[in-house]
Amino acid sequence: MSDDEAGQAGAEAVRAAWGRIDAWLRKWGPDSYARLAPPAEPGAVAAAEAALRMRFPAELRASLGCHDGVGGEGVLPVKPPLSAAGIVRYWTRWMELTEEEREFGDPEEEGEPSWHPRWIPWAESDGDAQIIDGRDGPGFGRLGMKYHDEEGSFGDDAPSLAAYLTEVADALENGRSVGGRVPYVGVSGEMWWAEAPAAPSGGG
Repeated sequence: MSDDEAGQAGAEAVRAAWGRIDAWLRKWGPDSYARLAPPAEPGAVAAAEAALRMRFPAELRASLGCHDGVGGEGVLPVKPPLSAAGIVRYWTRWMELTEEEREFGDPEEEGEPSWHPRWIPWAESDGDAQIIDGRDGPGFGRLGMKYHDEEGSFGDDAPSLAAYLTEVADALENGRSVGGRVPYVGVSGEMWWAEAPAAPSGGG
């Protein structure tokens, strides 16, 4: 499968996952469903790509084409997605914080740099962001975290935005967890994610 074909397959998976999430929220979490923004205007996505000086991965463009961000936490288990304009604001803030650095990360050192210009913040709250790796190579498109007071980090839990959103849709429909967190819905129709209860220990 070519890179273009893989990108299109990922974009379709993102749209399908958002469709499932939307349908579940309309039925079970209407207050949270109301927080979902309408699709981003193509011009807003193009402007964001120009500001970051890169073309977004197909999966991120597909997600913005479903919802231009989410107003408030609770819809997804990690962080609420940013709008196209919010992506630019967060990225620009970190670029300004690191503008005096000539290089982003020392190749002699292990681990990730404090910030990299090809990291794309896609979801954020309280200064901490879930980021998409836009660097070329085998890690392209994977999800990681950038905490405001720590270096960026990438694990194996979310190899792509499509995989993450599909896992969320599966959890909503089938009562599963995402990263150890399970969804709850209050009587008002507002949902949130909390740590899954520990399994009862066997008695003797």
